[in-house]
Amino acid sequence: MFNFFSNTFENLKKTVSKTAQSLVGNVVNSVEQEEEFSDFVLEDMEDLLISADLGVNYASELVDNLRNQSKVKPSEVKSYLKNSFIETLKQAGETKLKITDGLNIYFVTGVNGVGKTTLIGKLAYQFKQSGKKVLVAAADTFRAAAEEQLDIWSKRAGADIVRKDKGDPAAVVYEAIEKAQNENYDILLVDTAGRLQNKFNLMEELSKIKAVIDKKSPDALRECILVLDANTGQNGLQQAKVFTEAVKLTSVALTKLDGSAKGAIVLAIAKELKLPVKLIGVGEKMEDLKEFIPEDFINALFS
Repeated sequence: MFNFFSNTFENLKKTVSKTAQSLVGNVVNSVEQEEEFSDFVLEDMEDLLISADLGVNYASELVDNLRNQSKVKPSEVKSYLKNSFIETLKQAGETKLKITDGLNIYFVTGVNGVGKTTLIGKLAYQFKQSGKKVLVAAADTFRAAAEEQLDIWSKRAGADIVRKDKGDPAAVVYEAIEKAQNENYDILLVDTAGRLQNKFNLMEELSKIKAVIDKKSPDALRECILVLDANTGQNGLQQAKVFTEAVKLTSVALTKLDGSAKGAIVLAIAKELKLPVKLIGVGEKMEDLKEFIPEDFINALFS
């Protein structure tokens, strides 16, 4: 849908280069010259995987699989990791954004500062470029100037917007769904206030907005997307757990992947929560929101 490899494989390699070094390079360099997997070598490998933000549970599982076995040699650790990572991403589910004929609603959530509004602007642009009629619901009525910011992004993308400055977020979404249904929009992108996952009342408000969508147009809801900053690392896993409880997430969009050494959070979320990453942000331009393709991501990490 988003023609990911107009970005070229070399650009993708550059984007994930820091993650590749921390997750693959450091681990492989520490292990592959060894004769066998001693306890010392395995402990060192586990520490490196954890420090690369793969997560304690997943790192331990990968290392435990190498104990007391003879099939995989230290010289083959690169291939072992590559195959394991691809399998993990595949088991998390389909990575293509769901879209069908008729109205498609995308509900976008996340904490403050992860780039939700920017992502919505870029997503609106991508949909417009593919010939869709796009509407944006400015349901972030909490943050100062949030609606103005979204308005600017919407105009830049060529999308329409529903906004009620300082109004009730659920009411904004209700009105946006009505407009989308009555005027035959293909896409409705719902922005929400950035909220800390430990703020109960804010999470309740998120659930309320979701309830409006479920009641008003349940068949149109395609994705509940959690936006995560790639630099968040393991805290992103905790965020994903809490937001899943509030709105039943279907997928993750990972922003600011370019320049981050913590891109392994993609794998940690796939492994622990079975949530697929579907979108990645790799730069500032409108075109720099890309469809996530597991095989290409892993090949870039290991090339």
